[in-house]
Amino acid sequence: MTGRAVSTWSLHRTLGRSVADEGPSFGLRPTGPTDGLPLLELPAQLAAHGYDTVQICHFHLPTRDPGYLAELRSALGSAGITLDAVLVDAGDLVDPEVADDHERWIAGWLSDAAALGARRARLVAGQQPPTEERLAESARRLRRLAAGRSELRVVTENWLALLPSAPEVHRVLELTEGTVGLLIDLGNWTGPDKYEQLASIASLAETCHAKCHSRGGAAGLELDTADYRRSLGVLREAGYSGPLALIYDGPDDDEWAALDAEHAIVAEVFG
Repeated sequence: MTGRAVSTWSLHRTLGRSVADEGPSFGLRPTGPTDGLPLLELPAQLAAHGYDTVQICHFHLPTRDPGYLAELRSALGSAGITLDAVLVDAGDLVDPEVADDHERWIAGWLSDAAALGARRARLVAGQQPPTEERLAESARRLRRLAAGRSELRVVTENWLALLPSAPEVHRVLELTEGTVGLLIDLGNWTGPDKYEQLASIASLAETCHAKCHSRGGAAGLELDTADYRRSLGVLREAGYSGPLALIYDGPDDDEWAALDAEHAIVAEVFG
């Protein structure tokens, strides 16, 4: 397991970037540089805060220019930061009208992730309610995207409409026949059977979004530590040994401090 990992989603305010719609087909994109921390300077800041691994949301990249990607890869390497995954946070591989366009768009992001030296690229399995036909279609397209990518592992996530519970995750992965892996997100599923659902897929997970739900109040930031410990415990019991990328999107603007609080719980659970 890596010492300390984080997603750039958790540093959204630090990076000073908002997101906007790129049109009906492709979803999120950066609106452009603001007065936040430039992404090229993030690797050094991560190292200064004790991190050794990062996942980068696709919309945090201000440009896909090959020269910029090479510069960012160099900055990561110089700071000793492993790029665990590029998170492609848009696209719908089972949309009946635009799935072909989305697949081509996602394929471009896989090339960018490889250029950055990422170990993985996380793709959305689909944004339509599950049916056997849609699950099979998603698996077919995921397999095609993963084909020939020996330098880059394609993974999907227990996220959005196509994968609302463990059986659908199992089915898509079964149909990909090992060519696609799983990023498990501890905060995407809710409900009384959440922990049983997570336990069902935990042994399949290669990487993780370790999200702790939070809220703000008069007393300041309040983390749902009971849920977080129990969710992390599910992974521990499954023998999970991959990265635990901290996810924070709560109300407190001090993202680094909130992430420190999350990491303390991770260290307590995993030792």
